[in-house]
Amino acid sequence: MNNERHLVVISGPSGCGKDTVVKHLCKEHPDIEVSVSATSRQPRAGEKEGVNYYFLTREGFEQKIAAGEILEYTEYCGNYYGTLKQEVDKRIQQNKTVVLVIEVEGAANLRRMYPECTTIFIRPPSYEELRERLMGRGTEDEVSIRRRLARAVEEMEYAAEYHYVVINSVIAECAEEIYNIIQQRLK
Repeated sequence: MNNERHLVVISGPSGCGKDTVVKHLCKEHPDIEVSVSATSRQPRAGEKEGVNYYFLTREGFEQKIAAGEILEYTEYCGNYYGTLKQEVDKRIQQNKTVVLVIEVEGAANLRRMYPECTTIFIRPPSYEELRERLMGRGTEDEVSIRRRLARAVEEMEYAAEYHYVVINSVIAECAEEIYNIIQQRLK
């Protein structure tokens, strides 16, 4: 069995509930770990190094990019966010299951680098439900919600590139479906 199957890449549009599902998955199955991302932003109150993020200077992050030590990254609001190669490699070498929740572009990179990784795309039950979830957050205006919905339509076209597509209607059921997929891939 290929150790790369211990790497689980999860994507889905904003508002589909992927972070909530993964949080539930890890709570129910503590043998599954979420990779800790790196960022160039300053820590917020209460955040801990190596728990919430690995905090790097902007220059340090750029050095790691240049050295090939960052698997995937994005720049958001002037700060870098990404996945450290060592974070993933040490876990899969130890046969630990590690989950990365990343955007479709980053997922495509990881599929190239780890061709045997397990890829799962989470979809909302419907476009209408996705819209309701985004509006229910109460964190964004109508323009931002329209922008996220347009991006969601684009992202859902990538679902066919993933090994599995699951629909998040009920968080616990979606998490258990993902767990069953992981167990199947590890056989």
